[in-house]
Amino acid sequence: MGIELLTPYTKVELDMQKTENRRQIGLFLGKFAPIHVAHLVIADQVRRELNLERVLFMPEYDDEAGTIISLLSRALKGNAGLGIDTARLNNTSQTLVDTLQALTLAHTDTDFYFIAGSDMIASLSQHKDALAVADLVQLVGVQRPGFRTGTSLPILWVDVPQMAISSTGLREMMHQGIEPKFLIPDGTLDFIKERGLYGL
Repeated sequence: MGIELLTPYTKVELDMQKTENRRQIGLFLGKFAPIHVAHLVIADQVRRELNLERVLFMPEYDDEAGTIISLLSRALKGNAGLGIDTARLNNTSQTLVDTLQALTLAHTDTDFYFIAGSDMIASLSQHKDALAVADLVQLVGVQRPGFRTGTSLPILWVDVPQMAISSTGLREMMHQGIEPKFLIPDGTLDFIKERGLYGL
């Protein structure tokens, strides 16, 4: 028995028999500066739709104070299905393929699902390592407002609520002195205000 997810561009079938005895983990790569509610909704919806054990947020950069990890930790507190993986953190010498190869070799009992917005899918499709990435993990695409893309890569497209929220836009709001209440998790927003981050 399989699950089929169809798009105008790609059809992918999940063979449930192959995954029964293996762990299913989602990987959500990004800057998360700051993390916001749309990130959380995407991670949770993908986890539920694909019946994943966990979705791990993989930040790419952080400062010496560990600000991004602190923001993520507060946002994910109490959410057992969501976690953090630091394999990509400030590791500029390692390519994405290198990171994914290391993860798959270290966790041979696990199938990884790489979660990406349609904008990232579009750029990944043009990347020289696109096929290598697709060989290592199952690509999972979520539609981002304002972006539409077609690709020949094997993508599982998951429908999530469309929220036009971006970290860039939130940083601009805060630098203007506007508190993004309800757009950033309360614990994370409290930490931002305590530390005076992003102009608040």
